[in-house]
Amino acid sequence: MARPVTLFSGQWADLPLTTFIQKAKSFGYDGVELGCWGDHFEVAKADQAYCDAKRKLIKDAGLQCHAISAHLVGQAVCDNIDERHKHILPDYIYGDGKPEGVRERAAEELKKTAQAAKRFGIGVVNGFTGSSIWHLVYSFPPVLPNQIENGYKDFAKRFKPIMDEFQKQGIKFGLEVHPTEIAFDIASAERALQALDYHPAFGFNFDPSHFGYQGVDYTKFIYKFHDRIFHSHMKDVAWNLGDGTVGVFGGHVDFHKPERFWDFKSVGRGNINFEKIIRALNDINYAGPLSVEWEDGGMDREFGAAESCAFLKKLDFPPSKIIFDAQFADK
Repeated sequence: MARPVTLFSGQWADLPLTTFIQKAKSFGYDGVELGCWGDHFEVAKADQAYCDAKRKLIKDAGLQCHAISAHLVGQAVCDNIDERHKHILPDYIYGDGKPEGVRERAAEELKKTAQAAKRFGIGVVNGFTGSSIWHLVYSFPPVLPNQIENGYKDFAKRFKPIMDEFQKQGIKFGLEVHPTEIAFDIASAERALQALDYHPAFGFNFDPSHFGYQGVDYTKFIYKFHDRIFHSHMKDVAWNLGDGTVGVFGGHVDFHKPERFWDFKSVGRGNINFEKIIRALNDINYAGPLSVEWEDGGMDREFGAAESCAFLKKLDFPPSKIIFDAQFADK
């Protein structure tokens, strides 16, 4: 199928975009996915001239771009805001830190991101939603009647107007289903779709790494939401690690500590079965990019990014165009 293999810039935002693009090209990538932080894609500056200049920079390097990502601002739309958000949001979004004001400004920024995406000439914005009910994921004290339902109503109230703007602009929003979001597994993803009345602009950025250690069937996710997979992140994770002192919830132990039960790995070095994923993506006729979101605290990132690109290019293959037994049919 020759899907483009791209590199997500989110974990490289400490580098100027020009440097990141040069490195992505040298690693063998076909393109880049730009995070909306650092100088990689700044929504507040993204008039037509800015978007044209970014596009030219990428094209002149011989690369493609199919998506931008608004994970940080998206997180603030539905979250219970605290001081952590100050460290991930632009000053003009965080402002005085009063929670409802932060959420409202973040929602307006996502609308502007859809407008900027259209000017930039791409069709997908990936991101997060945040969640007002993530703290209720383990239900003790017992969750009260309607608390979860009210959380999905809050999500719908905040995200429907955003998705309406996305639809108006002809842009899709790909939620990266992920712990701390309104959707973090198959059941909660279905509930999020229901809350939005299956809004045509809302779908998913498939990332298997957030499913594996939870025990969620990541290929089942692909088949169930086959018409909602707008983009795909390639990220690996290993689990059943550690010495039994830390469980799936992490024990407040930092990533890449030997005690952890699970940890992100360079693509091909964890427990995710990427061949099953490629076959499932073939089955649903997904032709979008395979975008490497590289995270491995125990490996040099340039080595890992180059290795991940080579791994995916070797593994990706087109689906069959014939039925093998058809050659024996009567002529």
